[in-house]
Amino acid sequence: MSRFLETIRIEEGSMTNLPFHQLRFEQTRAGCLGLDQHPALEQLIRIPDNHLTGLVRCRITYGSQIEKIEFETYQRRNIRSVKLVISDSITYPYKFTDRSRLKALYDQKGTCDDILIVRHGEITDSYAANVVFWNGQEWHTPLHPLLPGTMRAFLLSQGSIRAEIITTDSLPHYKKFKLINAFQSLDEAPELETSALIF
Repeated sequence: MSRFLETIRIEEGSMTNLPFHQLRFEQTRAGCLGLDQHPALEQLIRIPDNHLTGLVRCRITYGSQIEKIEFETYQRRNIRSVKLVISDSITYPYKFTDRSRLKALYDQKGTCDDILIVRHGEITDSYAANVVFWNGQEWHTPLHPLLPGTMRAFLLSQGSIRAEIITTDSLPHYKKFKLINAFQSLDEAPELETSALIF
């Protein structure tokens, strides 16, 4: 049976974007496992005393049942260069524990710090983040990501970003980009020039 992950940001003892994590958790269990009854993550997660301060990653492993809930201090990655990697066959519609196909693409990064995956000419995601591009007026995120992330969903709901088809041919129209995920909001994520993209 497939196993899945939900990774939640905890900052100073407070869980971030929990409704969006709950929704993805329920959609995964319904879509993959055919379940229609779902526990509330808020009631399952008990933050240990030693993780009530600072920035903490809560990692939930689950299938039909919750298998494991783990906590660890979050360490930010330093991303300075990103390589475009092509795979027309890659799919990752749910947050599976098995990331071997993504890891195989990530291993093609060479001397770069991360990758952006191109599928059928369209930009999708990095190894562990969604991407947003700045065109001088607004932030755009790919209309067809591999995995619609919770931070992406939150920013779309707030109108802070807009979903557009972004192809390799349209990249010259963008000046900058950021990698966003549960631990990198639009304000927090480092801003990179599109010149940091390695073809």
